[in-house]
Amino acid sequence: MMIYIYAYWISTTLLSLLYLTSAGMYVLKTDWVKQQFNELGYPSYLVIPLSFCKALAVCFILSRFNVTLSDFAYAAMTLHLILAFGAHVGIKKSKDALPALIGLLLITVSFTTQNFVRNLPSPNSVGVDEIINLSRGMNHE
Repeated sequence: MMIYIYAYWISTTLLSLLYLTSAGMYVLKTDWVKQQFNELGYPSYLVIPLSFCKALAVCFILSRFNVTLSDFAYAAMTLHLILAFGAHVGIKKSKDALPALIGLLLITVSFTTQNFVRNLPSPNSVGVDEIINLSRGMNHE
């Protein structure tokens, strides 16, 4: 099961870097990010609170001092990535949706492999083994 350990840490590290880089950009280039938010149809006052929430979500996932908060952070990140992807595609800037699509892939791998690696398992995570077993069961019908 070493592959799951590598998959978890690589995906979680890349996801964390994506979110921390984004949060940093929101703080360092606030005016530009506010303009981008307006173009996407989102209010610009969300920029600073969202940068704080992004950094906090990474802290919850990496520290995992509370599994419920970690799962909530995964859920919030997933919703954010879906909204970001949809907003970019909605204004015909599909190329700009690539980071959100990559983030969705990373968060899927991270969430589904977390119980193999972390000491406190998430009761909400469907593990890789369950997904494989479900797909095998579907092939036999």
